[in-house]
Amino acid sequence: MKQVGLRNETQPAALVGVPQPNLQKRVHSQRVNPLLFEKPFFLDTSSDTSMALILQQSISVILPAYNEEENIAKTAAQAVSCLESLARDWEIIIVNDGSLDKTAEIITAVSKQDARIRVIHHESNRGYGAALKSGIQLAGKDLIFFCDSDLQFHLSEMILLLVWIEQYDIVVGFRANRRDPLYRRINAWGWNILVRLILGLKVKDIDCAFKLFRSIVFKAVKIDAVGAMVNTDILMQASRMGFKIKEVPVTHFPRLNGKATGANFKVILKAFAELFQLYHKLKRIRHIVRDDPNLGRPLPINRPDRGKRIIRLDGIDIPLASSESWIPYKCRVGEIRRPE
Repeated sequence: MKQVGLRNETQPAALVGVPQPNLQKRVHSQRVNPLLFEKPFFLDTSSDTSMALILQQSISVILPAYNEEENIAKTAAQAVSCLESLARDWEIIIVNDGSLDKTAEIITAVSKQDARIRVIHHESNRGYGAALKSGIQLAGKDLIFFCDSDLQFHLSEMILLLVWIEQYDIVVGFRANRRDPLYRRINAWGWNILVRLILGLKVKDIDCAFKLFRSIVFKAVKIDAVGAMVNTDILMQASRMGFKIKEVPVTHFPRLNGKATGANFKVILKAFAELFQLYHKLKRIRHIVRDDPNLGRPLPINRPDRGKRIIRLDGIDIPLASSESWIPYKCRVGEIRRPE
């Protein structure tokens, strides 16, 4: 099999040389991100085998849910299908944030079908940030990914983030074509501008709920926001501490079922209060990730040497060691499971 070397940052290592078929697919009457169909394996045309790229690190997927009875079962099934295709060691954590519909009953039934699906129930609605925090505290894998449970993203696009996590500490999606009502897009635009002006956080789509982290990030970042400010809280702290962040475009779909709650007056008011609390909190945040030329081995050009970076936690220097996130795995053509 032909060995493929690293190229520049525009095409991550795990996708270099991957066939790119002229394939179109519509989900919710919208064209899916073309990168979704860059197959995560190398095809060896000389035999009936292919070389799949399997995630070596374990991963926790967190799905916060509030009144998502029409969506949560499909979201969980989609997550299981994608993870079985991509990873050997994974778990799904569904956080029911005090839902008033049948969400609690549905996710309890879903969890009984697979021991890798774990469930957290909040007795009352504590907020999106509180739901994420509960899931992150329970997560026990090397990587932590979270996504909303409203089917406005397709979890098969998780691979677009995974291929960058070896080079970065955090990989965040941004909605290439946001499919929300106009008033929500205007609110988001204004919020992004305000956060950039007050905090200096230069991220295209702060609240895009499609994010991947190395778990060590949450050994340092302390989540205080309980509402919609949680994404800003996490990313601003991480940026100030020196963690490397990569942004990747992802496909966004219109919500077909259920009702969004992020734009109601109480949520917005709480977000403003938490914004100014974060402004004062950041004055105490220090840079804790730094380069150390005495650590690590040389890596190919255009690839940051994670082995030469260390994070200081509780007075102890911990190497952000370089490791191969993807390993080759021999399998028969046709046996690779595709996300549905």
